[in-house]
Amino acid sequence: MATIDRWQDATRLGGLRRFAVAITVLNVLGHTVLGFEQSWASPLAGLASAYFTELLLEWLDARAGGRAPRYRGGFRRLVDFLLSAHITGLATAMLLYANERLLPIAFAAAVAIASKSCLRIRMGESSRHFLNPSNFGISITLLLFPWVGIAPPYHFTENLYGIADWVLPAIIVTTGSLLNARFTNRLPVIAGWLGGFFCQAAVRAMWFDTPIAAGLLPMTGVAFLLFTFYMVTDPATTPAAVRAQVTFGASVAAVYGALLLLHIVFGLFFALSLVSLVRGTALYARSRAAVRVPRPAEAVTPVTIAGVER
Repeated sequence: MATIDRWQDATRLGGLRRFAVAITVLNVLGHTVLGFEQSWASPLAGLASAYFTELLLEWLDARAGGRAPRYRGGFRRLVDFLLSAHITGLATAMLLYANERLLPIAFAAAVAIASKSCLRIRMGESSRHFLNPSNFGISITLLLFPWVGIAPPYHFTENLYGIADWVLPAIIVTTGSLLNARFTNRLPVIAGWLGGFFCQAAVRAMWFDTPIAAGLLPMTGVAFLLFTFYMVTDPATTPAAVRAQVTFGASVAAVYGALLLLHIVFGLFFALSLVSLVRGTALYARSRAAVRVPRPAEAVTPVTIAGVER
């Protein structure tokens, strides 16, 4: 069992390291080559807020539990501890657009990190968070700050022409597929999400007169690819069983289609948050039900004293 746990930890850490490198490279290229429209201060604000919140909450939890913080033990241990915060800080800064204001970016990163510590479900002897941190931080920011929007999808390829328009999506699909196949094992989520997305577009075309091309058009954008391979597949907040993964991905697509019918914008992020919230509620109810189930009574061997059972 200890060997399996170590293998799982190593796999998780390997996936985080590669994801952190990939999103860092994408942000650097985005601000220098691709045409990101946010300022350089945006990713710096997101990173600073994510780092600070992660370290503060870990320090508080360690102090309350009487243990050493997990980031202690050398520079490498600190870097590994901050990998998740690094990904979250860059993701929120890359996907949100708040003009020249940095507070919404810092707010989104802080909410995303805090959700991992504050919104947890007791599962057996441990607890887990059930909301995708980056997606949740973005969703809350969009709800609380109506003047904040999503970064325009075209800015991922604004300065690319010709064959380069195909190279970047190909790289994202290839690296995302390898990452999810080897480290997260979440390819069924992707299959359910893509299949469900096609189905919701077909349903809207048949019943609500939405042109099928318009319903499928988002699938051609880089933003959709990033959401597909790097957002909806978060291994910490999605099911592990294959059938449950497919159901989860298809459910996100179905809720997205319903939100479009209700003329609600930013459907990708809200759909994932809603499905994760429903799943978290179900997990909580299941854990509470397991606690209430009485344990079978222990067998009692009667003791005979002077021929009388007692």
